[in-house]
Amino acid sequence: MIRVAVAGAAGRMGQTVCEAVEGAPDMELVGRADPSLGVELADVLGDADVVVEFTQPHTALANVQACLAAGVHVVVGTSGWDVDAVRGVESSANVLFCPNFAIGAVLMMRFAAEASKHMAKAEIIELHHDKKLDKPSGTAARTAELMEGDPPIHSVRLPGIVANQEVILGDVGQTLTIRHDSIDRTSFMPGVLAAVRAVGSLTESPVVGLEHVLFDD
Repeated sequence: MIRVAVAGAAGRMGQTVCEAVEGAPDMELVGRADPSLGVELADVLGDADVVVEFTQPHTALANVQACLAAGVHVVVGTSGWDVDAVRGVESSANVLFCPNFAIGAVLMMRFAAEASKHMAKAEIIELHHDKKLDKPSGTAARTAELMEGDPPIHSVRLPGIVANQEVILGDVGQTLTIRHDSIDRTSFMPGVLAAVRAVGSLTESPVVGLEHVLFDD
């Protein structure tokens, strides 16, 4: 049984993660950390094997560092923080940062990376709800990082949107559009659970991208 605590448990993603962990037969939810609940991350670290971090960019790094210091593996869904700041940190725990947990989004990034090898130019359009703080999104930044040609990113923030991304590639006489839409936050949960199960067995840390869990190559 994997003992899981959630940082940012009162947020929309955090609540959904808590429900998913409670529904997983191989996991136990041992802590909900969130300022609005009056519970600090330090209060739940002693009970957890893995922390799922869904807070805000300005608190994510400190939370990851606290997990590493406590020897607790951490799965990070918060984007907009500097993962390089924990490279080389000695710890018995691992960090797995996933810019997007939706399986379809990971496939979209993989397809876009491959397509960019064969098409002349590309641009990325990412759309998220108006409460999302970082621009561009972690998904868009990761997509651009994986693609050839340094594609520009256009960010849209509007109410009513969960998470959407289009990669539009163009070449002589043709275009190719690769699009992924998350219409509900439950779309991220299979990836979150897969990450929780895998983080403890990583052979290096930090690791960026759920593709390292899903694919063998």
